[in-house]
Amino acid sequence: MKRLILSLIAMGICLSGATAQDASQIIERARIAATLQNNDLQGKLEKRGGDKADVMLFLKGKNIQFQYSVKGRAWEIFHMRLGRDQYDLFSIDNGKTSQFPDSKLSDPVAGTDLSFEDLSLRFFYWPNPKLEGSESVKGEDCWKIRLNNPSKAGAYGVVYVWVHKKFGAFMKIRGHDRTGELRKEFLVDDIMRLPDGSYTLQKMKVASMSGGRTTGLSYLFFDKPKKTAPAGLR
Repeated sequence: MKRLILSLIAMGICLSGATAQDASQIIERARIAATLQNNDLQGKLEKRGGDKADVMLFLKGKNIQFQYSVKGRAWEIFHMRLGRDQYDLFSIDNGKTSQFPDSKLSDPVAGTDLSFEDLSLRFFYWPNPKLEGSESVKGEDCWKIRLNNPSKAGAYGVVYVWVHKKFGAFMKIRGHDRTGELRKEFLVDDIMRLPDGSYTLQKMKVASMSGGRTTGLSYLFFDKPKKTAPAGLR
């Protein structure tokens, strides 16, 4: 009996480790699918009935860089830099890099419903993701991952991500504040298949929420990626 108990404990430890590893791999795959290693995503960010911006996003190593421009004005450039237990956002102005204030992470980008932490996918870097099972999103079989904010920075305390089991791209994201109230929902309308066989985001709806009601709505569209990098980023 003692041997059986020890075997069950050991099995539980192995399964627990495998689950944690699976969750990390799922999020890593979703992050790469969203940002495209060695490719650039270029598109539009639009608030319904409001502002519009050109956006660019790409993955450099393990770090994300993005930029946006409103009405043809100079590009605002940002870089998500990873370190040990760190995921810091920096702004780049005339080649000079400075840390982006944590107090502004939840500010809207170009007047839309995407914040700076949203567009940088900052929560994808939070440690210790938890696999919560499988759920269907728009008829597609997805993994459900829970991400807990390890710091007090940003608007979210918990973020849930639904990742397509076959394609590896995220299909839905829900960001909850530290009281548990739903504050933001991202819902992917379309994904696109690339020449190398991988998939990435093509169209996404982003809704700001309060009291269970939608208070704002924006859309993010991406074109087929190009190989050349946006000027000034690399």
